[in-house]
Amino acid sequence: MSISPVAGPRTSLRSFWHDLPREGRLLLSIVVVEFLGTGLVLPFHVVYLNEVRGFALSDVGLLLALPPLAGFLLTGPGGVLIDRFGARVMLVGTQVLLIAGNLTLVVADTIPIAAVGLALSGVAFGIAWPAVQSLIAAIVPTEHRQRYFGINFALLNLGIGIGGITGGFLVDIDRTITFQAIYAIDAASYVPALILLLGPLRHVAGRPVHDPEVVVEQVSYLAVLRRPAVAPVMVLGFVAAFVGYAQLNTGMPAYARAIGDVSTRGLGFAFAANTAVIVVLQLFVLGRIEGLRRTRVIAAMGLVWAAAWLFLGASGLVSGTVGATLLVAGCASVFGIGETLLQPTIPALVNDLAPDHLRGRYNALSSASFSLPGIIAPVTAGFLIGHGLAGVYIGMLVVGSLAVGAIAIWWVEPHLPPEVNGIRLAEPEAHPVDGPVAI
Repeated sequence: MSISPVAGPRTSLRSFWHDLPREGRLLLSIVVVEFLGTGLVLPFHVVYLNEVRGFALSDVGLLLALPPLAGFLLTGPGGVLIDRFGARVMLVGTQVLLIAGNLTLVVADTIPIAAVGLALSGVAFGIAWPAVQSLIAAIVPTEHRQRYFGINFALLNLGIGIGGITGGFLVDIDRTITFQAIYAIDAASYVPALILLLGPLRHVAGRPVHDPEVVVEQVSYLAVLRRPAVAPVMVLGFVAAFVGYAQLNTGMPAYARAIGDVSTRGLGFAFAANTAVIVVLQLFVLGRIEGLRRTRVIAAMGLVWAAAWLFLGASGLVSGTVGATLLVAGCASVFGIGETLLQPTIPALVNDLAPDHLRGRYNALSSASFSLPGIIAPVTAGFLIGHGLAGVYIGMLVVGSLAVGAIAIWWVEPHLPPEVNGIRLAEPEAHPVDGPVAI
């Protein structure tokens, strides 16, 4: 019997919200508040540590490498703990660590204290990402996950955008207390999530629920990587992160400043444009990609990102002009369109692929594949741009973005069941049969 893929009707936002479990609605309701605090402090780490606290830039660079390094090292153990104790329990711990890390930074007048605060936050984020993905998968039915992840991403960016704008008005380089205030507010922004996890969501994913008739094996990460489609999906995530987020956060500003001679204000404008594009377009994009193959959507994202990096490369041809600033803003804006394609698809794909008892490990591997490029990319970008190889740098990003599409279509897609790849399946219509039926 053949089963054919169907596009199915698009789900409206109102019907999606109505069909979403109460717990899912509660989780979405606090996203903006939680990431508003992140947006408050995100643009000002270097300013606070270097200009306010007086740490040397070389020391600040080492300090800011602590969070991604700590997060990467803790991702693996975090996935095992999620599978053993449940996503909710681990998230409670991460919220406590995030609050403690920010409060430590409030009083970080020495390098060791700042290192402790940043390390606490890094450990928390390393565990929080796979934990929150696992919790969402435990709450949200498969048919709603892609849209849920997309809306969650839009709200996340809305919170960061509001926080970044607000932080710019609040901080004063000559008043340490203004910087202490934004770190204290960031700490407070995690309290609603903590209350939610300890209160209304205390019954959700406290421990993984397994079928008592099924023996749950203890599976290593190497064994997980040998499972069907897992290794290709993780390679896809790594390449996408290396030519994507890791470069947007480090390489793009470095290129814009060193080659495009774009002002810091121009960079701020570019990141604001990126956030605005995501917030405005994410819901529209979600409606258009529903029912499509996720691998094809990711391939389209690769083409979009290749175009974004060409915008960045062009900024170097008109260095120091308004045109360079506009081209960098165009790069960030086009990149944001690609983000609206990636963020709903990869998390949904990973969690539809994962069995319940290994969901923590699957999400931990996915998190590691995205965080490792954050450690490698600054070194790569700094070397190429610093040694007069800016053209090679842009070429690497364009080719890498196109490679994302090739990996998605020719390596990942053949290993995915249709339903994991986002295709809705429909049974063929039954036709009446005259006469006796042979059995």
